[in-house]
Amino acid sequence: MAVAPPVTGKELINPPSDGISNLRFSHHSDHLLVSSWDKTVRLYDASENVLRGEFTHGGAVLDCCFHDDNSGFSASADNTVRRLVFNNEREDVLGRHDAPVRCIEYSYATGQVITGSWDKTLKCWDPRGATSAQERALVGTYAQPERVYSLSLVGNRVVVATAGRHVNVYDLRNMSQPEQQRESSLKYQTRCVRCYPNGTGYALSSVEGRVAMEFFDLSPAGQSKKYAFKCHRKSEAGRDIVYPVNAIAFHPVYGTFCNRRL
Repeated sequence: MAVAPPVTGKELINPPSDGISNLRFSHHSDHLLVSSWDKTVRLYDASENVLRGEFTHGGAVLDCCFHDDNSGFSASADNTVRRLVFNNEREDVLGRHDAPVRCIEYSYATGQVITGSWDKTLKCWDPRGATSAQERALVGTYAQPERVYSLSLVGNRVVVATAGRHVNVYDLRNMSQPEQQRESSLKYQTRCVRCYPNGTGYALSSVEGRVAMEFFDLSPAGQSKKYAFKCHRKSEAGRDIVYPVNAIAFHPVYGTFCNRRL
């Protein structure tokens, strides 16, 4: 009996010419948004293997996210936050940070764009109020204890992970101060934070090949559920080799997750 060959996927045409910083699938189709260190953001139709559009920035693009099926937002090392509309090739600069913009998310609950930067701030933008006048879309600026490395949204909550192993949890309906201020339970630098799809907590990864599963419920019963585990490590010639866990992704329906290293 013949054994079917393993499924290896397919390679998309016109890939970025440098490292990929992030990729996102649309919630509504097979459109794929890809940001890269080659200073571009590309939109693909993954099922048709077609490049739908491309925008070039003044620096490496460190993150991207969808707005709708044909538009999205980008965070760049040129300090800009941009809205990209692919079906009519239009881009707007929503505003700027004072240092590279490391991460970006769009909140469907509030209609705001949330960005985190190495300038140690979190900013909220309203793209509906954006005009050619920069900063017109800025809703608020919120100081962070250190450089922002990663952020994640679920419902009205945003979780911000910074250098120094700080983790701040905000309610987007009241950004005057963090709802919770925590320290990572992992001993080494944070690489990624991602909220659980059911809204009960978040996963946090570090450069030391570990992932911590955390919960928002601060009661003893809630905190008793948290745990951490080792991953992405191997033994060679009697030595342990540990890899950073650079990305975490949850399945939006089943809640299962995967993590990857570079």
